Amino acid sequence: MASLSRRAFTGMGAGAALTLATAGLAAPATAAPIAPAPTAADPTASGAAPLDPAALRAAISDLSHPEATASQLLVERRGSRWYGTAGTADPVSGRSVRADDRFRAGSVTKAFVATVVLQLWAEGRVDLDAPIRHCLPGLALPARFDRVEVAHLLQHTSGLPDHRGLPDLGTPEAVLRHRFDHWTPRALVATVTRDRLKFRPGHAQEYRGINYVFLALLIEELTGRPYGEVIASRILRPLGLTGTRIPGGDPRLHGPSVHGFLRMTDADLRDVTVYDQSAAWGEGELVSTADDLFRFQEALFGGVLLPGRALRRMVTLPAVPMLDGTPARYGMGLQAATVNGTTFWGKTGETYGYRTRVFATSDLSTRFVLSYTPTALNAGEDMIERVVGLLTT
Repeated sequence: MASLSRRAFTGMGAGAALTLATAGLAAPATAAPIAPAPTAADPTASGAAPLDPAALRAAISDLSHPEATASQLLVERRGSRWYGTAGTADPVSGRSVRADDRFRAGSVTKAFVATVVLQLWAEGRVDLDAPIRHCLPGLALPARFDRVEVAHLLQHTSGLPDHRGLPDLGTPEAVLRHRFDHWTPRALVATVTRDRLKFRPGHAQEYRGINYVFLALLIEELTGRPYGEVIASRILRPLGLTGTRIPGGDPRLHGPSVHGFLRMTDADLRDVTVYDQSAAWGEGELVSTADDLFRFQEALFGGVLLPGRALRRMVTLPAVPMLDGTPARYGMGLQAATVNGTTFWGKTGETYGYRTRVFATSDLSTRFVLSYTPTALNAGEDMIERVVGLLTT
């Protein structure tokens, strides 16, 4: 949702073992090597330890740290694959989670949007150096937006102003009060057009969901179709991702799904599965499944969705600092993290009651999709730290 999409995500957990993958600030931006998808191989090849199902199951079965009602993990290392679950998808029936259950994937949406924009770039239909103001003439953006280019939006280096006019969603009770608020893309854009840019575009990085609202509008401008339909025609249908969709104004998940919950300040647990996602239009509204995200991941890094030059742009970090002075950690639609010497590329996603992590090494030798349902507004990163720790030791 809007409050989550506005804040910079600090990486996959805050443990000491986690450092952000980046080029040195004084050096040119670097790209991760792109290799074809691996074939099934000995799990112990190239020094990779075999998967430990018991340890992985224990990592996702601790639903107290953080408090969560369900979890699922789909992981592969050197051709060895494991899937496990904990908790229940539906508290009424007590049904266990399945890999084809739908859930809200939050900002994983951005990876799909960026893929389509880079497809259009590879086709010569958009210039990444073009000012967004010229690309979207119907928005009548302020003249200062002339400095904001398409690439800046993709890399979160746009310097867009802070939002004005969004509701305060700092308590679970406020989240429930506003769960059926409906926003249009133009209304979202209007919340960042009243003030001056925060910094010169291209000179710093700040993770902002609103960048991808502009990019989804750009997709619609270039194709003449709703951006969700374009994602469906270019990604979902060709890959057979039947459990994935852009919900638009539909607040329901439909079909087999995992319920999400929030713990109120009085300790009551409330179901927030049904939720109008329009505040996350274009940047955080994706509904998907573990199976589908795993297949998207393989198609993306395997070169099915993007030509090599476009994929290299996606996994290139700009040689600029984050606003807090740390190195940049976002490419075009993906983010990077290095844990115990292993660099992962992927995307985090979170919305109320749901958290998703989709990461892989660029050669797909180690990859995973983790989805769970934390009940706190600002749940800790304990589960992802446990999982990644097992995959990098």
